[in-house]
This record gives sequence, structure tokens and C-alpha cells, in this order.
Amino acid sequence: MMKDLILSLDKPFAKENMLQVENWMVPKPVSITTDKTIAEAAHLLEKLDIDFLPIVDEEVKPVGVVSSKNVLKSILHGNKDKSVSCCEQKETPFVVHANDSILDIYQLKSKYLFVTDNDRRLVGIMSKGEILKGISWYIKELIHTEHTAEVLNVILESAYEGIAVVDEDGIIREFNEAYSRFTGIDKKDAIGKYVQEVIDNTNLNNTVKTGLPERGAVQYIQGQAMIVHRIPIWKEDKVVGAIGMLIFEGITELYRIYERFLENTLENKPEQQPLPVSKGQGKRNTLDQIIGVSESTSATKRLARKIAKTKATILITGESGTGKEIYAQGIHHHSDLSSGSFVSINCGAIPEHLFESELFGYEEGAFTGARKGGKRGKFELAQNGTLFLDEIGEMPLTMQTKLLRVLQEKEFERVGGTQKYDINTRIIAATNRNLKEMVKSGYFREDLFYRINVIELPIKPLRERKEDIASLVSHYLYTICTEYRQPVKSITLEAMAVFKNYPWYGNVRELVNTIEKIVVLVDGEIIDTQDLPDAMTGTNINSGNTWVEEVTLNNRRKSFNDEREKEIIQAILKKTEGNKSKAARELGIHRTTLYQKLKKHNLY
Repeated sequence: MMKDLILSLDKPFAKENMLQVENWMVPKPVSITTDKTIAEAAHLLEKLDIDFLPIVDEEVKPVGVVSSKNVLKSILHGNKDKSVSCCEQKETPFVVHANDSILDIYQLKSKYLFVTDNDRRLVGIMSKGEILKGISWYIKELIHTEHTAEVLNVILESAYEGIAVVDEDGIIREFNEAYSRFTGIDKKDAIGKYVQEVIDNTNLNNTVKTGLPERGAVQYIQGQAMIVHRIPIWKEDKVVGAIGMLIFEGITELYRIYERFLENTLENKPEQQPLPVSKGQGKRNTLDQIIGVSESTSATKRLARKIAKTKATILITGESGTGKEIYAQGIHHHSDLSSGSFVSINCGAIPEHLFESELFGYEEGAFTGARKGGKRGKFELAQNGTLFLDEIGEMPLTMQTKLLRVLQEKEFERVGGTQKYDINTRIIAATNRNLKEMVKSGYFREDLFYRINVIELPIKPLRERKEDIASLVSHYLYTICTEYRQPVKSITLEAMAVFKNYPWYGNVRELVNTIEKIVVLVDGEIIDTQDLPDAMTGTNINSGNTWVEEVTLNNRRKSFNDEREKEIIQAILKKTEGNKSKAARELGIHRTTLYQKLKKHNLY
């Protein structure tokens, strides 16, 4: 039914291949062969911080799956040295093809989906999370079609995950059958009710007030731990609703098994000193960790995944602060060279006379002050890995010539040496400058430009992908508050609107610095427009920016509306005979918000 309905739309996007599994799967997953032990599987699961591993045969064809839950059970029963196939998941994983459509598989009630190629070799995995991303993209595409409501209803009712949609007042407008099963509340009894009256411990009512998305949050429903996503719906700088997705159930049992495992095996274990981190083995960013929900960011990540599978030289272009190095790290992580080191060098931060020795290293006695035994250069450190040449537009012309020769001949010599070293290194370059114009002006070699620009990965500035701002603010507000051991602050919709409309010429780097400044300087737990830097709220009224004028008018309206707000609260409290819970529901706000307003207006 779903596929027939979609094809009947006869819209261009329905004919595109964006709904194919290969565009949404996690490519090149780590797997384990049947000859490995349960202990080896546990080590891999812990090292990679994942919940399950595909089991494959010698031809990399999937034959089963082993989960962290079953591994823990096997270890508890003393079977750690047995074959991994002994604790194979009883549930047989579904195998889908890379060219299948997510619309054909999204109803499959399985935690594990293996993706294979034409030879039935494992090329990727899919979880419900990846499928939901594809469905979310599809829903966005449907917004402009006449059949949106009909198709959305089919998706909501067919989804295995619980989905609830609330409006800007926290009233439930959509509530699918899956959520009804989880809560035991009929759909007809849920729609039209305030969300807190229906869903235990929900935070969707706050999502519509703060505009901050939450992904992977733990929520207890009827005493059981669930994993949920809460996503605000923005329209013209205003939150008009929020979507709640119930992603995963039943993690309580896994917690209990893990706690028993700790009690049985680690209770009397002597404390160990942490091992030092080896050079080149620090924290790595993956493409999945890049924050953003805009189509621009999604398209850039899809392109990065595609080119990561090759060894082609890449040129990442974009303004300063857009996250070029994070994309480079993500490409390295998803490439065949991910087991090697990711080595970065800033071409604009090294003096010209030291550049050659930094890139290629030097032999002992190559020059006065040379280290005994010589020194390895960046190319040697990145052998069988990735070398990231940041700000390559700042590289001196003399070094451009030497770099070109190395890239062409795939070998180099240390400074002061004669031995040639072969290189097997992926080159990723990045710049915030217009290299084509530099070539015309004679500041950058044309032949080097074409050598490094085999594939270009452009990253748009933040002001051209405003849909990403709310997610970025949510992530870094939580991260920075946690890092500084402060209570996690929330942000008003007016302040979020300023964030979304500020031009951010320093891009993500400027946004992170701004949030850090606010976290340090603001004493309260709620960030409002008056807490933002003057540059954001627009002290220069003659700037001509409509958003500056809008924020200024909002601030003026706020003082006028405070008295009206006080009168309304007093009237509602009188109507409810002082019952604050009823008053909060009548006002469509959370009890905590009501208490804050009572304090502000001295109504205690």
C-alpha cells in the first residue's frame, strides 16, 4: 500500500534513489568470524562501544548476530572461551539488499538489519535509527505535496516505534498505535489531552517551549526504561510543535545483567592505573557525530561517506570554523585506512624554513640542532593512514613544488638523507581561500591544485543552514554545562530565535565560543535574550537587519506583557482555588515554569 501510494504522487523525488538503503545504512561495519571466541567478541564490543556484532563466514557473508546481552550471559556462565556462535542471537536478523528501498523494510520488526551486495557479502548494517532518519527525510519531502496527511497517517500507524506529536501548547495531535500499546492508553483518549496527562515523565511540553532537541534520552514509562528522541518543529523562527519517538524498549534487563557481571567479576579486582594514550590514538570523530539536520549537512555527510570508500585525494572547502577537520576525521574513520593514524598539520602555522622537515622529517646531523637519531615527518607518521593538510592555501610556493613531486612519485626523502621512503597515505587538504583565484594570481601552483582537488567537498557556512543551529545549541549547551559541572541551562524561544537568525560569520566555532561565554557568565538556569552578547541582540539599530528590529520590538513587548501575564495567572489561580497543578494545565505550561512565573511576579 505504501509503495503504491508513493508512486502515485508522480513527483520528481519519488523517482530518485535517495530512499535506497545504501544511502542510510552504516557502511563497512565491524564484524566477527565464527572461529572467534566469546571473550574476543566481548573485547570488540567494549572497544567499539556497540551493542551487537554481525557474525560472518570466510566470504564475509552474514550468518548470524551476537549481542552484548548474550555475550554477558555467556561470560557469567563461564563460557568465554567457547566459539562466538554458541551465544548467537536466537532472533534471525533480516538481510536486505543495498538497493532496496527503506519504504519496503521499515515495517520489519527486527533490531538487526544486515545489508548485502549482489554477492551477498555484508556491506552495511541498519538500525531503527537509520530507518527513521530516512523516513524523516521522506516526510520533509512530502510536506509540499497534496497527499501529505494521508501518507503521514500511513507511516505513523505502520511504524513499529511509538510516535507522538504535540502542538505548541503541549496538546497531543498525533498518537500512533505503537505508542498506544506501550502506554496502554487508547489513541482516542490521548489525542486532545495535555501530553503530561498521557505519557509518564515526558519532556515534550518543555521541548516546545525551549526549542531544544533531545536525542537518545532515557525516559521511564510505567517503570520501564525507554530510549526516546524529542524533536522540535520550527516554522518561521517559531516552534509550532514537537515530535516524540520511542526508539527502544527493554534496556532494564540488560542493565541488570551488566550489574551482576560487575558484581561477580570486578568486586575484588585490584585497581589499575590508566594507560597513557598512544600518539595518534586519541579521540576520533565519525561522520555520525557531526551535528546537523539540514538537507545541506545530510547531503555533505552522504557525499563524505561515498568518497571515504575510495583513496581519492580530497579538497575540503569552506569558511573558517565550519568543521573541515571534523569531516576529514570522519572520512578517515570510514575509510579502509582507519586502522592507521590520522595526522594533521596546519600549513599556515609553520615557519617556511621548518616546513620541509615537518613534512618529511630529517636525518641525524642534517642541520645544527638536529635531534640525535633524526626525526620522523608527518608523512611517515601518517603511513597507512591519513595526512590532513589544513589551510593548504598558506603553503609556501617552494613547498608546493616539493609536495607535488611527492604526490606524483609516491615517495620522499628525509631532509639530509638519501634513502627513499614509499608512501601509502591518503591526502585530505582543506582551505578557506579561493584556490582558483590564487592560481590565477600566481600564489598557488595550478598542477598542485588539480592534484589535490580530485574530489571537492564543500561545506556551507552556518548562516546558510540555519536548521542546524537548534541542534548545535542543544548539544554544546549540554556539553559545556557538563564540562564545567554546572546545572544544564535551558534557553527561551526568544533567545533561540536570535541564535537562529544571527549571521554567525565565525560559524560553528563562534557559536561554541558564544555558548561557552554565556554558560560561564549567566548565573541563572534559563538563558534569555538579555543574557546574549550585545553583538547578537543588535546594539546597532541602524544595521538594517530585520531580525535585529524584531528582537528589539519583542523586548519592548515583553515589559508591556509582564503585567498582563501577572493578571492572567492571578485569574487562573482564583479559578482553580489555588491548585497550582490545575493552574499549570489550564495555562498549558509545566508546573516548574508556573513556579518560576509566580516567583517573578511575587505571587507566593
